[in-house]
Amino acid sequence: MAFEDLKEQIADAEHSAKSYVKNSIDFYRLQSFKSMMQGITMAAKVFLVGSMVGLALLFLSISVAYWLGTMLDSTAEGFLIVGVFYVLVGTILFALRKRLEIPLLKKFSKYYFEES
Repeated sequence: MAFEDLKEQIADAEHSAKSYVKNSIDFYRLQSFKSMMQGITMAAKVFLVGSMVGLALLFLSISVAYWLGTMLDSTAEGFLIVGVFYVLVGTILFALRKRLEIPLLKKFSKYYFEES
């Protein structure tokens, strides 16, 4: 009798261990899927908003360049001024790139390591 009870308890323990491992694997798969989908949706939002802002900036830049060109009686000078402006903005952003990394890492690590 004692041998049968021991055998049954071992079988229950084995079943519980297998169930625990399966549920743990399912949990981590679900957690990784959640993190991946948050990243994909964030990237899609950034791409859509960025493309709209990029198009708006393109048309605004062209209109400002033509406007400056008519003010200076030289379209080339208007485009040159707008181009130099973007080179200056790019240089400033390049110089501040390290300061931009830390807030971005904090923001994205919050999404990746979020426990819920």
